[in-house]
Amino acid sequence: MTAPAPVPVNVHGTAIVIGTTGLLFTGPSGAGKSMVALHCMTEARSRGLFSALVSDDQVMVSIEGGRVVARAPASIAGLAELRGAGIVSVETIEAAVLHRAIRPIAPPFAERLAPEGETVEVLPGHLLPLTRLPLAGGCTAFSLLAAIHPEITGT
Repeated sequence: MTAPAPVPVNVHGTAIVIGTTGLLFTGPSGAGKSMVALHCMTEARSRGLFSALVSDDQVMVSIEGGRVVARAPASIAGLAELRGAGIVSVETIEAAVLHRAIRPIAPPFAERLAPEGETVEVLPGHLLPLTRLPLAGGCTAFSLLAAIHPEITGT
């Protein structure tokens, strides 16, 4: 007898892949998740790295083989919302294993340092390490992400 197919849960966020790393951008509505994720994809491509959208706004998350996997609902596959501009078509992939959650944060920053070992529970009992990504003038989101996690760029 085969195991039942995993039941996906709809998580509010934006999921992308850079290289082989799956990232889930999380945070409240209007926090800039979509814009930052799309910016990171564009910057990664300009540096010769693979990048693609998995899903924007609604991410269907399930556990497959012990890993957290993201997919897009069929109704929004290949689409992303740019707040204030509208809906755009974006190069996508069907599914990705998620390795880390990213939370864009805007100044003023409440804390100088993020708590060590911070995580986010994407499904009951399934945590992803969480990185706070400060959005500050003079630095691009991808440059900061690459500085915090150089493994994403393969360096």
